[in-house]
Formats: sequence, structure tokens, C-alpha cells
Amino acid sequence: MLLDVAISCAAFLLLLAVPAVALGSRPFASSLIYALSVIPLAIVAVVGVSALLGVGEMTTAVLPVGLPWLGSHLSLDALSAFFLVVVGLGGAVTGVYAIGYGRHEHEPWRVLPFYPAFLGAMVIVVLADDASTFLLSWEVMSLLSWALVLAHHRESEAQKAAYVYLVMAGFGTMALLLAFGLLAGGEGGYAFEAIRAGKRSPLAATAILALMLIGAGSKAGLAPLHVWLPLAHPAAPSHVSALMSGVMTKVALYGFIRVVFDLLGPLEWWTSPAVILLGSTTAVLGIVYAMMESDIKKALAYSTIENIGVIFAALGLALAFKASGLTAPAALAFSAALFHIFNHMAFKSLLFMGAGAVLNATGRRDLDGLGGLIGRMPVTSFLVLVGVTAISALPPLNGFASEWLVFQSVLKSPELPQIGLQILIPAAGGLLALAAALVAAAFVRIYGVGFLGRPRSEAARQAKEVDRFSLTAMALLAAICVLAGIFPGLVLDTMAPAVHAMLGSQLPLQAEQPWLTLVPITESRSTYNGLLVMVFIAVSASAAAWMVHRLASRRLRRAPAWDCGFPNADPATQYGAGSFAQPVRRVLGTILMRAHEEVKMPPPGDPSPARHTVHTRDLIWEEIYLRIASTVNVIATRMNHLQFLTIRRYLSLVLFSLVSLLLVLALWN
Repeated sequence: MLLDVAISCAAFLLLLAVPAVALGSRPFASSLIYALSVIPLAIVAVVGVSALLGVGEMTTAVLPVGLPWLGSHLSLDALSAFFLVVVGLGGAVTGVYAIGYGRHEHEPWRVLPFYPAFLGAMVIVVLADDASTFLLSWEVMSLLSWALVLAHHRESEAQKAAYVYLVMAGFGTMALLLAFGLLAGGEGGYAFEAIRAGKRSPLAATAILALMLIGAGSKAGLAPLHVWLPLAHPAAPSHVSALMSGVMTKVALYGFIRVVFDLLGPLEWWTSPAVILLGSTTAVLGIVYAMMESDIKKALAYSTIENIGVIFAALGLALAFKASGLTAPAALAFSAALFHIFNHMAFKSLLFMGAGAVLNATGRRDLDGLGGLIGRMPVTSFLVLVGVTAISALPPLNGFASEWLVFQSVLKSPELPQIGLQILIPAAGGLLALAAALVAAAFVRIYGVGFLGRPRSEAARQAKEVDRFSLTAMALLAAICVLAGIFPGLVLDTMAPAVHAMLGSQLPLQAEQPWLTLVPITESRSTYNGLLVMVFIAVSASAAAWMVHRLASRRLRRAPAWDCGFPNADPATQYGAGSFAQPVRRVLGTILMRAHEEVKMPPPGDPSPARHTVHTRDLIWEEIYLRIASTVNVIATRMNHLQFLTIRRYLSLVLFSLVSLLLVLALWN
């Protein structure tokens, strides 16, 4: 029953593209399509929660479409139920936001046909129970998201972003196709049930893991496959950015988890260090780039890379513990990964919505052109502050709870029997700690420069609060950030069936703990109570405010504010985005980005201004992708003569290719 409801909702979303095309540019089309997309997504979220709570059966269905001898297998289990909650909840709230945001789109008909179908494709990816259905819906999801990135197609930025995204999406799908080919084997069992029953050598299992890191990692934003993400998110409309960062990257993580923890079977312990190191280095790299970026949407995109790195590091820890037979630490690390997936959906969607609200109110997204918005957009500023606090992993919000669980799993590494992992995991934990500190600095910079101080432009000075739909959506996500942080044990209990389905173990039941205390391992080792922390903060702040108002002198005193030696009240004297980033840029940017500063001072008597310029380089883009593109161009140029071959040489080439393929097939069997 639950599966039938979820399939019906996905079909409704896919078919909703038809009236979206028919309505075209009519004034009411935008609000209608977005409103209609909210309903099935909310139902999908309810289906996911119901399945996790054990209400209704988790069944399998076979639809008469797809491969003739296979059909399309769809199923609902605990893991897919958890990700249905992520997709449904994130998509429904984003739809509410889009009702208000879509009114500001100049050409909404370039978004409306693809938006509901994109959401429907993500639901089908999560429900897919065979390789063919999974890959087909994955590719549909990729193509529809590419069309959404290209919505503002007249802008050169959008054209470049869409091109890079399409190339990376094709490359990732190719890796997934090879991975499922190895999983199916020579028998060609594409159904997930047949794949689970297959046996694979350690070498084949390692190759599949590597291909999944490439295929799913490129879609999620794992370095060095992340290059599309900071291009596509700023180019897309803000509600699409919220979906791509908050939801689509989680669908990519679902694909990785489904294959590696479910279909692939046992892995050797020596495969886990690659996942742990890739995750921890991605976290540091992503947040360093976010610290350097002055475009608020691009900074949020780089921050997504950092959070994806944290999740992959936690999944790598779960792999290490699982391979060593340590079920309790494995469940801890895996629960931390799933919890952070849910939390990132909430606070990153909230922050992208906040960036869209600022863009609508000011027409700008550069930090140095904003400032002073807390006085002109007070509700948006408060809600964004909740998101900033959550992503900075400050208690009592949800970001702290999930990252605290990650570090608790790092502290369990001495129980591993392998000396290499005992050394590697604390080192990776140090990188994650560095990333966590830089996240706090990065978002103090974003919020301080963008929302506090004095307006740095006329657009910021004239900004006004956004519509109620946008504020409602942001308020819902802010509430999720607060509630999931105060009651993390309830969230962990709800997702426990997904953990048990993948690992055969789960965390102890948290609802039975007194005062809703989170006890992931044992009470003597680690505990956390978000509710008590919130009460302590509220009481301390209230007491401090009461004491100030009660005991301070009531005499009115006026004096000029401290001006740091600059009596001119011009906003240009404030700290800018580059000022905040300078210490980190000089310490880490010189290594990771070859950052250097250039100062030009005019000679005496020259009235021209002095110039201070900062130069940074994207080494991954320059040293990897540009070199690959150059190599491809050289090879393509040299092979151009193949189109001028004679018929005899063409036939010889075809014969040689056929014999080579038959030889490979014979060796494979």
C-alpha cells in the first residue's frame, strides 16, 4: 500500500510536466504548478516516516515497462523510506518557497516543465529495485537538473555551468553503468535481489567501490569531482539550488549507500581508508574555497562540498568498523552519516532560500555589495541566522548533534585491530576538526558582512522583506533545525530501521533515556542533551539581560562609537569579505589555491588610487580538467583523419573492433 502511494506520487509529479508546458507563461502557472508539486511530495515524506515507524508493509512491485525480460522493479525498504523523507520533506518545503520566489522569475516557463519531473525522477531513483530502472531514472534526474541549471540560458555563466555539469553527469553515469555491469556479472542479473545473491572477488568488489566513488561522488560533490557544483548552484534559480544542494546530492549518497552497504556484500578493511581520506580532504578543501568566495551562492555551494566530505568520512568509518566486525561503532558512524544527511537537507536548503530572498530583495549576491540587511529584512535575517548557527555546528541545533556523533565514532578507532586505521582515523578526525573550525569562521564572515554593519550599496539600503511563502518555507526549515537539535534521539530512533537494514545492528533506543539524553555508546563515555543545553542557554541569556537592565545605571550617556581610527562613517571602512578571509587565505590559500596579493602604489605626485589585488587559482580545475580537455583535443585532432578512410579500411577497422570485443568477452568468461 505504501509503495503504491509513493509510485502514484512520483507518476503525478512526472505527468505534472505536461500541464506545465500547456500553461506556458500564463500568470497563474507558476503558483499553480509549484503548489501542486507540494502535495505529492508531502505525501511521499509521510510514506517514508510511516514505513520507518512500521506502519504498513514494505513491498515490491514490478511495472510492465523497461527491459522486456525484466520490467521495472520498485521496492520500499527502510533505507529507501529514510531517503523518501529527505526527498519528500525537502521538495515539499522548497515548493512552498517556490510559490513566492517563482513570481520573480522573468521566464518561469523555462523552469516549470522540468521542476516537478525532476522531483519525480528523484523519487523513482530511491524506489528503484533493479539496475535498469535505477540508471534510467538517474539519467532522467541528471538531464532535468541540467535543464534547470540552463534556465537563465542567455547568461554566459549559466551556459558554462550547464556544459560542465552535463559533461560531469555523463562521466558519472558511465562509471555507474560499469559498476552495475560488474555487479550483474556474466549472468546479467540486473534485479537487486539477484545482485545481492552474487559472489565477487575482493578485486572486483574494490573496483565496484572505486566506480561508485566516481559515479555517485561526482553527483554528490566529492573532490576532485566537485567542479560542476560551484558553477551550477549560482547559475540556477535559488529554489533549484536549494533542491540540488539539499536534496539531489542526498540522492547521490543514497546510490552510494545502496550499492556499497547493500548490494556489494562484504568489503575488506583496506578499502575504507580511501573513503575516509577522500571525505576528510574534501571537507577541508570545500570550506577553504568557501572562505575565499565573495559570491554568497557560490560560497554556499562550496560549503555543500564540505558537508558531503563529512558524510563520506562517516560512511568510510562505518565501512572500517563493519569490516572488522565492530557492529556497535559501525552503527554509530552510519547513524551519524544518515543524521547529517537529514540535517544538511534542512539547513543548506534554508541557507539557499535565504540567499534567494536576498537576491530578490537587492538584486545582488556579492557580499561586498550587501550589509545592513538585519534592519531591513529582520525575519529573513533571523531565519538565516538559525541556518548559519546550525551549519556551524553550534549547540543546541541539529548540525552540532550529527557532527558530534561523527567525532564520537572517530574516538572509537582504537578498538580497530589494524594499526594503520588506528593512525589514519585520528588524522582524518583532525582534518574534520579543522574543517569544523573553518566552517564557523566562514559563516561568521557570510552573516557578518552580508547582514550586519551598514549597507554597502544602494540596493542593500533599499531592501525590503520578502513574501510570506518564502518566509513560511524558511521558518519550517528553521524549526526542523531547532527540533532535530533539541531532540536528536527521536530522529535517530526513527531512522534506526535503515541503519539496522544495512548493518544488522543499530544504536540503543534513545527514547528510553531520561530527559531525552542522547547516549550513542554508553553513559560513562559520552552523552549529550540538546534540551538541557537549550534551557541553559535561554536561562543564562535571560538572567544576563535581566541583571543588566536591573543593576545597570539608568543614566543616559551619549558618546561617539569607536571608529577604529577612521572617523569617516563610510561603509567602505567596514571589514569586507576579503578582510575576513585574509588570515585563512595567507595560511591555507597559499598552499591550496596558490593565493598571492599584489599591491600597486602610485609614485609621489600621482593622484591615481592604490590597488590591492588578490589572485587565486583553482588547481584542480587547471591541473586536472584543463589538462584532460587539452589532451582530448589533441587526440581528437590527430584522429580526425579517420573520417577520410576508404571503404576497405573502414571494414578492416570494424573487423578489428569486433574481434577485440569477442576476445575480451572470451577472456572474461
